[in-house]
Amino acid sequence: MKINDNANMYNLLREKHPFLVYENFTFERNKKQLTIRFSFIMAGDIHFTPTLTIPLAAFGNLPTEIKGLETIIFNIGMIELLSYWKAACPPRVIVKAGALNKQQIDWWKKLWYNGLGEFFYTNGIEAHPTKFVEIISESDLHFDSFHFAINDDILLPVGGGKDSAVTLDVLKNEGMAIRPFIINPLPSAFGTIEAAGIEADTIITVNRTIDPRLLLLNDEGYLNGHTPFSAMLAFVALLAARLGNMRHIALSNESSANEPTIPGTKINHQYSKSYEFERDFRDYVHGHISEDFNYFSFLRPLNELQIARLFARRPKYFGHFNSCNVGGGTATWCTQCPKCLFTWIILSPFINQQKLISIFGRHLLDDESLKPTFDELTGLAAEKPFECVGTTEEVNAALQRVVKSMAGMHLPALLRYYKQVMTPVERQTEHLLDEFNGQHFLNPTFEKLLRKNYR
Repeated sequence: MKINDNANMYNLLREKHPFLVYENFTFERNKKQLTIRFSFIMAGDIHFTPTLTIPLAAFGNLPTEIKGLETIIFNIGMIELLSYWKAACPPRVIVKAGALNKQQIDWWKKLWYNGLGEFFYTNGIEAHPTKFVEIISESDLHFDSFHFAINDDILLPVGGGKDSAVTLDVLKNEGMAIRPFIINPLPSAFGTIEAAGIEADTIITVNRTIDPRLLLLNDEGYLNGHTPFSAMLAFVALLAARLGNMRHIALSNESSANEPTIPGTKINHQYSKSYEFERDFRDYVHGHISEDFNYFSFLRPLNELQIARLFARRPKYFGHFNSCNVGGGTATWCTQCPKCLFTWIILSPFINQQKLISIFGRHLLDDESLKPTFDELTGLAAEKPFECVGTTEEVNAALQRVVKSMAGMHLPALLRYYKQVMTPVERQTEHLLDEFNGQHFLNPTFEKLLRKNYR
């Protein structure tokens, strides 16, 4: 990962743009859709108006008044605001759209700081955990927590990768009522849902639009970098669940997401997929939005190796899933990025090479140009890739299992290289495949279902 020296730019932009205001939000509903607009104003008279659009056909007949809608939308604005704050990192954020107490302000500052850990690191910025921004509440408008009538349907975010396919398949086969949920849909997400045999008219979609002015600022040399998308997903999922009167929101984040990207630090590309965020988010929602929501990750007790084994048993998804951030929009694998190489490696103990070639289009472990990425994934390099990939232990366990299974056979280039430099992993593949992490928020029903299916 390239590290930029933008510390001076950071300080200059903070002087040039000393504040960012969350002015207000509006929402408009007709028979077809709900449209939400947020108004943010940055010092220098720079106005941003990002939007969310939700088609309503999937929800059936909605009542005229929907309790709690404003509470959720206000909080969505607080996470949406982060994408615009990072352009200039103003030292003050003034919230006029609604009131926040000190506990809420502290909660948001923690999310912003940890969610921007990669952004600060890759821009060479040293930000203080509590002093990097001052959030000032300038509103007497309080959005109260609420209760609502709930059903047993499960809102299930589908990204199009192997993890959500596993959650979708397990819960559907256990007779659960699933409502797939997608933000800015990709072909792989629709393909996964179709392969699961779920009707298209049950899919809930949200279209999120970035204000073009932000993209112009990026072109002008303003700061840019990773923001915690899964935190945005979490808050928008609350809105979809509320419209559908759903208690359960089942994510597909695994225990591997807890590992820092930079060893010895808290910098984690997957922070908003971590157990820590899941715990904090549940606490915030129950304290400030609604106790009726049950946000949890169904796959949290499992690691990437276990999920890969479960996915390998479900070949109907092979032609639909896609985890590539480069080619995902066109349902293709770029075969050059860390996500592609990691996905190949983690599946390789359970899916034969010819089938993997048919999925990816070529043999990734026979490409020596991928050696730098291979070293990052295996821990031979100092840092992991800033991508949603598994732990170095999982990667090494997968590779060593494959090397062992190919004893006496011709090995592809990267496996020949690996065989020369590898050191035995602490826990062999069998131990990783048997574990069930106790850090999770599955209720007894969901835990029983997962334990029944994970081996």
